[in-house]
Amino acid sequence: MFYSLKSRLIAIFFLLFVLSFVTMAILLFNQSRSIIRSYIESSALEKMDEYGSYIDMVQTQIYDLASIVFNSDITKNWNAVASDAEASGGEKNLTHYRMSQFLMQTTNSYSSVSSVTVYSQEGMWVSSGNLVVSDPAFLEEKWYLDFKNKDQYWVPAHTDTAELRNKNKHPVISMIMPIGSFEPSLTRSLMKINVSADYFLEPLARIHLGESGTIYLLDQLGEPMLSQSEYNTHRDMARQVEDIRSSPRRQGVVYSTNERGDKDILVYKKLAQTNWMLVGFVSEKDLYSQLFRLRSTIFIVAGIMLLLSLILATWLSHGITKPLTRLVLAMRHVQRGDFNLAESRLAPEQKVRNEVGFATETFRNMVTRLRYHIKTEFELKLLRQQAEYKALLMQINPHFLFNTLELMSSLAIQKRTDDTVEVIESLGKMMRFSLKMSDDLIRLEEELLYVRYYMSILQIRFGDRLDLTLEEAGELGRLTTVKFIFQPLIENAVKYSFLHQTNAKIRIRIRHSNGHVHLSVTDNGPGMTTEQQRQLLERSESVQLEQLLSSRDSQIGLSNVLARCRLYYESLFEARIVSTLGEGTTIELILPAQEEHQHV
Repeated sequence: MFYSLKSRLIAIFFLLFVLSFVTMAILLFNQSRSIIRSYIESSALEKMDEYGSYIDMVQTQIYDLASIVFNSDITKNWNAVASDAEASGGEKNLTHYRMSQFLMQTTNSYSSVSSVTVYSQEGMWVSSGNLVVSDPAFLEEKWYLDFKNKDQYWVPAHTDTAELRNKNKHPVISMIMPIGSFEPSLTRSLMKINVSADYFLEPLARIHLGESGTIYLLDQLGEPMLSQSEYNTHRDMARQVEDIRSSPRRQGVVYSTNERGDKDILVYKKLAQTNWMLVGFVSEKDLYSQLFRLRSTIFIVAGIMLLLSLILATWLSHGITKPLTRLVLAMRHVQRGDFNLAESRLAPEQKVRNEVGFATETFRNMVTRLRYHIKTEFELKLLRQQAEYKALLMQINPHFLFNTLELMSSLAIQKRTDDTVEVIESLGKMMRFSLKMSDDLIRLEEELLYVRYYMSILQIRFGDRLDLTLEEAGELGRLTTVKFIFQPLIENAVKYSFLHQTNAKIRIRIRHSNGHVHLSVTDNGPGMTTEQQRQLLERSESVQLEQLLSSRDSQIGLSNVLARCRLYYESLFEARIVSTLGEGTTIELILPAQEEHQHV
């Protein structure tokens, strides 16, 4: 009788005013904490964005300087003379002097660069200020061994020997670049570009996270780039950083509980150019210290004044108010599709004593079953779609490979050595690119490079009988596309152009306009009737995966490309065919203009 809803409501009615006061205090604290957390997180991420832009600016200057030194005739001449055992001492000294002067002039053009030094594998190194040193000790230094053996181009804060010669004892961050070759293990000379660590550390010190929080700059291996040795004391956070580095998210906030049971906050941002990362650590106790003191004061005062009321309010909250409120909030989250948050809003599981408890448990079971069915259906659909796409992609490579191997065999029989070598090189680059089966989406520039390798193979195969051109229009630099969509279309165009004539004329056009990328291939083949065009488009829209993979149709390349584009872009993709009998065919694909790190 005492557990009935009516009895509880009557017993607690006179305490509603007191209950409202306590509820208001709790809500005020939670809302204040939410506002402070949101402000600090957004502020920290904004500061990290600014610092990331600063890092990008410095790295751009470093890359520009490295490019100037790498491509300079002075550098090439120095590299040749320094590694020439037959060159005279006078020639080497003159070359070293010119190289030193060139490094000084180049370094003065970049404010962020402290110095540039070039090193020869013979134990000689040259820096600005007529600094020419014959000392092979650098060959045993860690930065040199890491570059040669591990391809580590960036060196964290350290003391540089060339800087010490110029009486600069401050730590520097360095980027190492090979000279004469892009393979570190093969190059005989290299350049080392130094930037003062303070150039990175001073602006980073102006980013604050709470009263004692710290921001760290980490390299691609998760190690501090600057002199921030205290990073190693955050063992819990360091383990989380390893997980963050493998995730696709570029920035965010992570909350965790450390070994002492205290809550910590980690704010991070990944830098795009070098895979560096900014990571900020702060404890929740430090971040909300004043708010926690205010909360303690409120609860002490409220506890003294309303001890009896809190006991009765807790009884009512567990019986009616709290379960009903949680149940309504959970229903709203279910309407929005957020089942995890809906379950967290429900009261903990307990023995059913009244109508509200029964409704809560019934709703909990319903949410659990509904989430399971939706999750299972979604995962099955996603896996099926990914499998279909991979199967279609695997269908392209063998077909192209067999044709190219036949060409190589023919060239070898004809003893066309130079053409055979060029085909092998182009095929090797194409196969290296095609083996990246995990990358469904690639830069359009990479796809066009793949096409150019294929075009070079076709030119060797058909010679003057093939007129093949590639035209580009609009800004294409940052655009992406699904891979292997050009080569099958070009192969079909060449095939049909040679069916009834001895010469083929193929035009490939790429155009970026009004938020779309237009890709077209035009041939001078026999063409198609209007009915054939309509049937081809309808068949490509309705064909099943099993039919396409087992088909022996001559138009398998076109069907494969259309099927993959529809799997990836769905309704955002459009295909057009324009053809006239006896004059040729144009196949045009219209894709959404998608940039890197964006989703369709």
